Amino acid sequence: MKNQCTSSILMIRPASFAYNEETAANNVYQHKPVNADICSIQQQVLIEFDALIKKLKDAGVNVIVVNDTPEPPKPDAIFPNNWISFHEDACLPDRQATVVLYPMYAANRRTERRKDIIELLGKQYGFTFNNVIDLTQYEQKGKFLEGTGSLVFDRVNKVAYSSVSERTSPELVHTLCSQLNYIPHIFHAVDEGVAVYHTNVVMTVCNRFAVICLDYISSETEKAALTNSLRSAGKEILVITPQQVKSFAGNMLGLSSEQGKSLLVMSSQAYNSLRNEQLDFLRQHCSIIHSPLDTIEKYGGGSARCMIAEIFISK
Repeated sequence: MKNQCTSSILMIRPASFAYNEETAANNVYQHKPVNADICSIQQQVLIEFDALIKKLKDAGVNVIVVNDTPEPPKPDAIFPNNWISFHEDACLPDRQATVVLYPMYAANRRTERRKDIIELLGKQYGFTFNNVIDLTQYEQKGKFLEGTGSLVFDRVNKVAYSSVSERTSPELVHTLCSQLNYIPHIFHAVDEGVAVYHTNVVMTVCNRFAVICLDYISSETEKAALTNSLRSAGKEILVITPQQVKSFAGNMLGLSSEQGKSLLVMSSQAYNSLRNEQLDFLRQHCSIIHSPLDTIEKYGGGSARCMIAEIFISK
């Protein structure tokens, strides 16, 4: 069976982490600092970032860390999964290694897209890309698709799950899926009348299981279609609650160690929100890595999955 987990990942060590007013417009998980020192926040974020890196490396994950550039300031640089994704199709000529560049909702996030990072992955780390899909021109049309925030890929079965929001255009989901040869599966996830800003907040897909909050899907038709799609792909389903979503329990990511061991990474807040029987379910499939990301989650509104861009390309 193919493995949709990877042992090589890209992470960006932030230089100017901060609460982002532009993204807070539709990210209810962000909290504006009150009487908090910006320098202290940055310092704590680096502590959390480095602690997660250490745990991932200790578990055998090949972590490529690139430093954020201080100018221009990029408050969300720690979340690279929104501007880039990597794909390889062994069935196509030359294995068709593809980089996708995504259109971003917040104007001040668009400077996160750095050509030098892509060049670095090739020159220093030996990854070869022979195809680039650049969707960034859609920003001028007010249409957005924010990487593996907007899209939760089942890479084994080539299905792209996506919930509609201001940051996720159904048109662009179809556009990208047609180029990657994926099947789009679009649904609506709503929290108290507001569209959930990213699909990966409410949903995780791994090799043999999926984690999802079904309470956010009000349409019974969409709910049935989603569960049927996952089960037909051979996934067991772990259902989480809205409260667990608010603790970032939907924002997990399946990885693989370089020795082939299945791993699941999440924040400690997410881990502590799960019941014992839910943890037992996950441990049947993988080893759990969790690390405190409280500051990143509180002010950035994203968690472990958002911090990682998987590199599904051969060296």
